[in-house]
Amino acid sequence: MIPPAFEYARPESVEEAVRLLGEAGDEAKVLAGGQSLLALLRLRLAFPELVVDVGRIPGLRGVREEGETLVIGALTTHHEVIHDPLVRRHAGLLAEATATVADPAVRHRGTLGGSLAHADPAGDLPAIVLALDGELVAVGPGGRRTVPAREFFVDYLQSSLAPDELLVEVRLPKADGWGFHYEKFHRVAQSWAIVGVAALVRREDGHIAEARVGLTNMGATPLRAAAAEAALAGADGPQAVARAARSAAEGAQPGRDASASPDYRAHLAEVLTKRAVLTAAGMG
Repeated sequence: MIPPAFEYARPESVEEAVRLLGEAGDEAKVLAGGQSLLALLRLRLAFPELVVDVGRIPGLRGVREEGETLVIGALTTHHEVIHDPLVRRHAGLLAEATATVADPAVRHRGTLGGSLAHADPAGDLPAIVLALDGELVAVGPGGRRTVPAREFFVDYLQSSLAPDELLVEVRLPKADGWGFHYEKFHRVAQSWAIVGVAALVRREDGHIAEARVGLTNMGATPLRAAAAEAALAGADGPQAVARAARSAAEGAQPGRDASASPDYRAHLAEVLTKRAVLTAAGMG
């Protein structure tokens, strides 16, 4: 399908991009890697009057350390995230999950920031950043502000970004010493996850001292399985993990579509949580 007509701008700085977004208001869309926006345009699910291409703004790409925090530029591609040594060392869950996104062509063009700003609960990376207790940094007319991941995703395809704000970086606490695994179920390769589970586990004296569990496609936003996380504290073997996993879908509101019913998604959340946690904990 042919997308609707729109004006196109390619700013050379964050400040110029923010100005263009502010002038256009709700009628503007940001183009980064284009792997999400272009699909919306072709399907006529978005009708922007202005597309602001931020893909060549300097300084929004790459990975660096700031003490115990990993800072990833919003325009860093999925391919770069997967292969970056700092990400692999300090945020291995992100590298592992990103390697499951779509196909190599998409991973070479798509960006971490674009995926997060798109705020699709069926996307893999929002739940990962949520599980990692990440923060997202946006720049607007009033300057920079930092938003915890738990407050960034507000509804289906909606983030807390204002129309005149640009996502510029993602900040992740280093997860050194934590086991991790991302488990997802999808019908065919390269398709969206029907359900996905991101698990981070810290063990002490043979038992799970702390666990974080992020859920993909279990509601209008990515979720933390808070009840399962609480139940996993102190788990010392597969049976205890299995019991805790039964509460993975507690509080979630999974949707119904052609792929799955809410009950089936709740069942998958339990099964995948058990698998992901056992693998992350080295108990599988």
